[in-house]
Parts: sequence; C-alpha cells; structure tokens
Amino acid sequence: MLLNTVEVEKPWGVDKLPQGFDYPGGKKIGEIWFDRPGDPLPLLIKWLFTSERLSIQVHPNDEQANDRGLKSGKEECWAIVAAEPGAKLGIGTIRPLSLDELREASLNGKIENLMDWKPVRAGDFFYIPAGTVHAIGAGISLIEVQQNADVTYRLYDYGRPRELHLDDGVAVSRPEPYADPRSGRMATAGLQQLVDGPLFRLWQGGGAEVASLIAASDEPSWLIPVEGKIETGDGERAGPGDCLYLQPGAKIAASESSRMLVARNGTV
Repeated sequence: MLLNTVEVEKPWGVDKLPQGFDYPGGKKIGEIWFDRPGDPLPLLIKWLFTSERLSIQVHPNDEQANDRGLKSGKEECWAIVAAEPGAKLGIGTIRPLSLDELREASLNGKIENLMDWKPVRAGDFFYIPAGTVHAIGAGISLIEVQQNADVTYRLYDYGRPRELHLDDGVAVSRPEPYADPRSGRMATAGLQQLVDGPLFRLWQGGGAEVASLIAASDEPSWLIPVEGKIETGDGERAGPGDCLYLQPGAKIAASESSRMLVARNGTV
C-alpha cells in the first residue's frame, strides 16, 4: 500500500521540490515523512531537503530512551540523492571530546569547528549510530531510513530561536571521530545491501533485482523509489515522492531505468 505522506515545514527547508513531489506553495519544506495513519510502523522513511544547515544534534539508543519512558531510541541511515557543490555532512568530531568540552563548545559555538564536516555527493550513504553527534549541511537532498521515534536532542542551532537540549544531549553523546563501517558508495548496477541490522536492514538496486528480492521475502518491506516508476500487483503506482509498504511475497513491475531503496525491520 502507498503510505501516507506528511510534509513538514522547517526553517532550513526549500521552496522548490524535485519533480514528482507535490509542493504546497508558500512553504519551506524540509522533510517529507511516510507512515501508516493511526498505526505507526516500526521504521520511518523520510526525504530531507536543505537550504541551510540543520542543528547539530544527537539521538539516544534504545536503552537510554527506555530509561526516559520512550518506546525506542533512534538510529538512521542517510542515502544522498543530490548534493550541490561544496555540500557537507557533519558526522562525529575531529577529535575525542570530553562531555564537559562538548557542553562548553555547544554553548560558545566552537562546536561548529570541532565537527568533522565531510564533503558529500550523490550516491554516498552513511549509517548514523545513536550517540553520534551529527548535522546535515545545506544543499542536500537525501533519504533517511530510521527507527520510528521522535527523539532528537539539539546541541547547537547557529543562533536560531529554538530550544536546545544540552543536558539530555550531552548525556547520550559519544563525541568522537566517526568510524562506522556502514558507509560508502551506492553501486550503479545490481542489488547492494547497505545495512544489515540489527535495528533495520536496507538495500538499493534496480527494478528487476528489487522485484526478485521482494517476491522472495517472508517479511514486509518498505519500497522507496528514487528513479523511475513502479506498479504493484494490486495496481498501485509509485515513483519518487512516494513510499510503498509491501506484504511478504508482493509482486512489483518497475521501469527499466528504475532505482529504489528497500528497507525491512531489524533482525532482533
């Protein structure tokens, strides 16, 4: 089934969306969410569009979130769809910081220069574990696959008048250089697994390979079109700007030039 689409205004959003997306004029759209109305799914799929830098932030893990009475923490993976020249992601810090250093740097703004700002281009992907201090820069369009939890602690927001969460954020942070092996480049052909659990799994590939992956599955799948068109055996049609939630063994047909992401819930 086609999941419900929610457009979210953000101060760092854009006033023009890529072809295939419905743009509600007069708004700066920063995020587009896909979920099931009234019955949230365990994973949340988002598109993010940035004209300015996002806040420097951090997410707790499941145990830390449970201690606060929350259902789960939040880990996520970013697949970069488009990036303007000079676009960067801040992932981790350039050197290990003590928690006191992190707090002080967040208060005085020096954290901007302590972040590891990585140049990015279309086709890059990065897994962001809980506790990773991170920020998305300007001029980027990406797909985010995450645990379906609304728990973000802002450490620094470039002077914007929004609430910070220093106590909570510092407490769950691991301010250190990023070295997670679940990052790299997406292949331009074939089926490629980007993430292999435990919280979720993620693949990317062309239409024929993805159709086989889904048809052989005994689990539900989220299907996120990046290029081209898809039609399900039930007659639903989807393209960029849509997200399908498919039952085990679902049949799809895709255009020859299509590329898409497929996500599944974790293995534990």
